[in-house]
Amino acid sequence: MPRTVRDVVFVDGVRTPFGKAGGLYAETRADDLVVRVIRELLRRNPQLPPNRVDEVAIAATTQIGDQGLTIGRTAALLAGLPKSVPGFAIDRMCAGAMTAVTTVGSGIAMGAYDVAIAGGVEHMGRHPMGEGVDPNPRFLAEKLVDPSALVMGATAENLHDQFPAITKERADRFALASQQRYAKALAEGRIQADLVTVATRSQESGWGLASADEPPRPDTSLEKLATLRTPFRPHGRVTAGNAAGLNDGATGCLLAAEEVAQELGLPVAMRLVSYAYAGVEPEVMGVGPIPATEKALRLAGLSISDIGLFEINEAFAVQVLAFLDHFGIADDDPRVNPWGGAIAVGHPLASSGVRLMIQLARHFAAHPEVRYGLTTMCVGLGMGGAVIWENPAWEGDK
Repeated sequence: MPRTVRDVVFVDGVRTPFGKAGGLYAETRADDLVVRVIRELLRRNPQLPPNRVDEVAIAATTQIGDQGLTIGRTAALLAGLPKSVPGFAIDRMCAGAMTAVTTVGSGIAMGAYDVAIAGGVEHMGRHPMGEGVDPNPRFLAEKLVDPSALVMGATAENLHDQFPAITKERADRFALASQQRYAKALAEGRIQADLVTVATRSQESGWGLASADEPPRPDTSLEKLATLRTPFRPHGRVTAGNAAGLNDGATGCLLAAEEVAQELGLPVAMRLVSYAYAGVEPEVMGVGPIPATEKALRLAGLSISDIGLFEINEAFAVQVLAFLDHFGIADDDPRVNPWGGAIAVGHPLASSGVRLMIQLARHFAAHPEVRYGLTTMCVGLGMGGAVIWENPAWEGDK
């Protein structure tokens, strides 16, 4: 029988403060970070009966230890959701949380779910990227990929090679702007509203409370950035200053059918318009957002000129700059990452996609003149993901 596709909305999202790998959360479990996020989503939305949650999808890139055991289900149980609420784990490396959102969003659209929780976690201090993996030797023996494809920093150097106009100096300027935009947003109190505090424990110093992001470097300058070493290539262009760091953190959001959100009295922060994932050469995975965005725009019947706000994950400055150059957008365009990005705040791999959405939702509320926004990111092994959202506060509806 024919089905009616339902409108899917982003209700609310929260995240833990992001920590440096082995920093704030050195002795805190990854699954406990997710539990804290789920509980905060329910606390902030008391009109949602817990038994109305139909699914919990949690992403992790390294699904091992406290990030394993089908973390969507285990975190749901630990958070106190009814045992009738199922859950699952998902992995698309950096785009894990983004994929969790689009997966359950698709289920909501076709009627399988009414309400779902989606998010991601990465504890890179406990589980470095690639821990426990065993790449098939055919990848290299049969030259399916270049050896650099398995080292994300090396793929960023390859991207600099492909786009020589993106110099190290230009990447450093973009990185500095990210730090400055984040610092300004923090000083204006814009970041704090979506952070959930986390109790931390240390055998040496006892209990603590994580309430602020650990990675930002507000004292960054172009002079300091210029002195940093290039670990992926002698005389290279990728440094710790113009790339995201190794980080720990968790994110989560509530998604619902718009009609169900109205029934329950839940807020509507964004409407899902379209999404797309695309594959590219693994050696230059940073260009992935370009074809993913082109596909998402095509599916939505939109053009890049229709997008009024951009949240682009800053895995590497060169990757964002390649995207901007492709679409004819200036490096300092105020529509792009208005509160800075992962170079400043950090990139706990599978959790970052929802951070982009949380911030876009905030931007929408402050900019009713903007109708459409984009969240997009590059993905290891040669992929990109893009999600287009509509602003329910768009004044054109009034």
